[in-house]
Amino acid sequence: MEADIILRKVDKAPTEDAQTEASVSAQNKKLSSVSVVFPAYNEETNIEMTVLKAIGAFKRHFETVEIIVVNDGSSDGTRDILERLRQEHEEVRPIHHVQNKGYGGAVRTGLKSGRGDFIFFSDSDGQFDLEEVDLLLRHINEYDIVVGYRAQRADPWHRKLNAYCWGTLVRYLFGIRVRDIDCAFKIFRRDFIQSIRIEAEGAMINTEILAQAGMMHCTIKQVPVSHYPRLSGSATGANPLVIFKAFVELFNLYGKLKATGYKELQTKA
Repeated sequence: MEADIILRKVDKAPTEDAQTEASVSAQNKKLSSVSVVFPAYNEETNIEMTVLKAIGAFKRHFETVEIIVVNDGSSDGTRDILERLRQEHEEVRPIHHVQNKGYGGAVRTGLKSGRGDFIFFSDSDGQFDLEEVDLLLRHINEYDIVVGYRAQRADPWHRKLNAYCWGTLVRYLFGIRVRDIDCAFKIFRRDFIQSIRIEAEGAMINTEILAQAGMMHCTIKQVPVSHYPRLSGSATGANPLVIFKAFVELFNLYGKLKATGYKELQTKA
């Protein structure tokens, strides 16, 4: 068994010309349908803005759009806001977890619930410009998966350090040569998502998905996207318990894949 993730990347940050070119290309013909997935935990100050921006951005490029927000056991007003948005916008489809299942669990629910031909996922905290989805869509007919990477990550230094160390470890263990593994700005074909098994409850979900993409010989395009500081709400990724659980999942996944011969697999850059 061998993995063959063929990677293509653009090494410069998005420019106005690139964004214009992508927009014109994407608008020539709308794609069929998309499910836009957002995990949300206590995001009452961000979720409405995120959902409304997603509706506007994706309806320009797709005939049919559904916005799946997975409310992961929030204790604030996130649920009430989502239920109101469902009444006001036919595209909105909230899913409520009674108990918090973690970032990976929320993303998994959303991805597996998607009914569109394409499935996109991002975070609900407003740190990405959803209009930049056109930068991904210009490549979707040539590649199986298109992933964004943060051209300039707008996070505190300790989060950048954590991300660098985590990414280095993941690349060493799994041979996944993706520049920004955990960047929450990715689009897949629905048949790929339905064909893989996702078990991660935490931060390992991106690694788990991309490792399986490699085993299935998927082609992946990497595209730089903008990243902005979180303006409200609280991130949970730097929580020591979250980090500990991520390492547990990391080595559990490594053990499972090694048992199938994955340690001997190589990717091609």
